[in-house]
Amino acid sequence: MARRTVTKPELMVGGSDAAFRRFIHGFLAFAARVGEVRTRFGEYIGLSGSAYTTLISVAHLQGKNGVGVNRIAEHLHLSGSFVSIEVGKLVKAGLVAKRSDAIDRRRVLLTVTEAGRARLAQLAAVQAPVNNALFDCLDAEDFRRFAAVIADLVPCGDRAISMLDLLTLPQPRRAGRR
Repeated sequence: MARRTVTKPELMVGGSDAAFRRFIHGFLAFAARVGEVRTRFGEYIGLSGSAYTTLISVAHLQGKNGVGVNRIAEHLHLSGSFVSIEVGKLVKAGLVAKRSDAIDRRRVLLTVTEAGRARLAQLAAVQAPVNNALFDCLDAEDFRRFAAVIADLVPCGDRAISMLDLLTLPQPRRAGRR
C-alpha cells in the first residue's frame, strides 16, 4: 500500500487519501490551464504572462494618482523585487509610466500609459469570452465560495513552502561521521 500523502482527517475520505490526490491532480490541471490562458493573453498583446499580469494589475489598481510597486506585489502575492523587474520592462516598452509621489518623494507611483491602455483594449475582445469559458461551470454562489477558498489557500501555500524549506534543509554533519 502506498504511503498517505495527507493525514489531516478533513482531507481523508473513509481513511483514504485517494480523494485528496484526485483533488490535487485536478487542481494542478486547472492551474496549468489558467497559467496557459495568462501566457496566451500576454502573447496576444506582445508580452510575457507575468508582464501582462503586472500591466493589468497596474491598470486596475492605479486609481487617479497611480499605484506603488508594493501594492502590486501584495495584490499578486509576489515579491517587490520581482514586480520591480516586470515594471522596469513595462516602462522600457512605454506601457507603464513611473513618477515620484508628490507627498513622499521616495515612493514611486505607476500608471498605465496610452500605449498600455491600447494593448489592454486590444485584448478585451478576447479576454472576456475566454474568462467566461474558463469559469463557465460556476454559478454566482460557486464563484463567491471558490474566490473565498482561494483567498484562504494562498497563505496556506506560503506556510507549506516554509515548512518544505524547513523539512528539506540539509542536515548538519555529526562529529565523527563522514
